[in-house]
Amino acid sequence: MNGLKMHEIEIGQSASYTKTVTETDVYLFAGISGDTNPVHLNEVYAKDSIFKTRVVHGLLTASLISTVLGTKLPGPGSIYAKQDLKFLAPVYFNDTITATCTAKEKIEARDMVIFECKVTNQDDTLVLVGDATIIVGK
Repeated sequence: MNGLKMHEIEIGQSASYTKTVTETDVYLFAGISGDTNPVHLNEVYAKDSIFKTRVVHGLLTASLISTVLGTKLPGPGSIYAKQDLKFLAPVYFNDTITATCTAKEKIEARDMVIFECKVTNQDDTLVLVGDATIIVGK
């Protein structure tokens, strides 16, 4: 199973992935990543944070971008070369977030595509933005 090739990707083409992030997701991510910051895991601790409650790991949120790029556009066989991220708003437990990636520039000589990446929550609040540079599979 292979994803799209360079000639199949058009500027403006986009794909999305939506997920409701649960407490279980956060705990599993903490275990896999080793990021056990109590602002994610301990409600008593988090009540004194700037968010006043536990928040989802930023990189768990960003990982939905990887889902889009690795499974939808360009899809299987594509490889991350670079990712820039800017976190704009917190994601809370049980938020439904949508990652959308849109092709914005093709670098034909290097088989690369730069994607504009956005993640929004269920209220259409932009929680994360960035650009991803992807090497398109052969």
